[in-house]
Amino acid sequence: MASKAPPVVVSDGQYVLVCHGGAARCLYKAALRDALQAGYEILREGGEAMDAVAAAVSSMEDCPLFNAGKGAVFNTAGKNELEASLMLSKPPASNPEIAPSRRGVGVTLLSHIKNPSQLVRALYLAPEILPHPFISAPTAESLAESLGQEIVPESYFYTSKRWIEHRRGLGLPDGPFSYPDPDQDEEKTGMPLLDLQPTGTVGAVALDVRGCIAALTSTGGRTNKLVGRIGDTPHMGSGFWAEEWPVEAGWVQKTWGKTWGLPTRHAVGVSGTGDGDYFIRCATAATIAHRVRYLGESLRNATQFAVEQLRQEGGIGGVIALDSAGNVSMPLNCPGMYRGVIREDGVPLTAIFDDDVLE
Repeated sequence: MASKAPPVVVSDGQYVLVCHGGAARCLYKAALRDALQAGYEILREGGEAMDAVAAAVSSMEDCPLFNAGKGAVFNTAGKNELEASLMLSKPPASNPEIAPSRRGVGVTLLSHIKNPSQLVRALYLAPEILPHPFISAPTAESLAESLGQEIVPESYFYTSKRWIEHRRGLGLPDGPFSYPDPDQDEEKTGMPLLDLQPTGTVGAVALDVRGCIAALTSTGGRTNKLVGRIGDTPHMGSGFWAEEWPVEAGWVQKTWGKTWGLPTRHAVGVSGTGDGDYFIRCATAATIAHRVRYLGESLRNATQFAVEQLRQEGGIGGVIALDSAGNVSMPLNCPGMYRGVIREDGVPLTAIFDDDVLE
């Protein structure tokens, strides 16, 4: 359940939500628009960025088209091991008791949590239960039960299309199938087989009217990953990051800023999708924020540098990034990344291929 936000006190605050649905091409724009709309409804009412990204990502976790939640990919043993993360640039106004140093939470190796995105939100808000920034199953799932999170059997995450990808990736025949899967019948749904070896991590980054940025990412990982493999999604600084810092200025700039009400702090949030092993090696998400903070680069230049660095190292993927001025950047180094943005006008804009224009 979304936390209750206090009355909005920033009269001219802006809000933005940006989402990605991975680098696989066979995705539907309608599903991403639904996710954008879910987060937008919260931001429009003056809600928290944290709640907006949780709503957006939960929508994609419930959609079998995406590699997160229902429809997550399989590891080499034919099992689903899910991961998720949440990070905030500053504590939410609805929970001022949260220490700024808490920053965020990552969870990994989940196999029974219906919505990992809701779990990381709940854990972030419960420092007395989880004092750590990173936890794995079975402890994570035990904590999930104590927090009232929905627990599901392993069969919930199964879809025949992901199973076929798993089997073909290992050079095996499509069957036998682990579970009956009538909801995913090709003739009933009309959905094409998803790309083989997808990198369809989902994520959202939101800016609320109080200037808080939240980044939430969720994934099933890589198709046919080794059992126990941990990717970049729950790895703070690799697949996700959010940070706020004071704007440095001399006395002239400070005086001018006070006169014109210019912001005294700046924030950035990042969520990535792609070959997570390279995101970890390059600390991609934190690199973007730190280039903005310490080199004074624009968000666009910092994200393009990081994505190009991934390419040079041999990794494919892309990122979505948002700053406290409302600037959005979504570069990629692969043929496509399903992505979208929604602003105060409530119009969701989406794109798929690398040369697509948001529309």
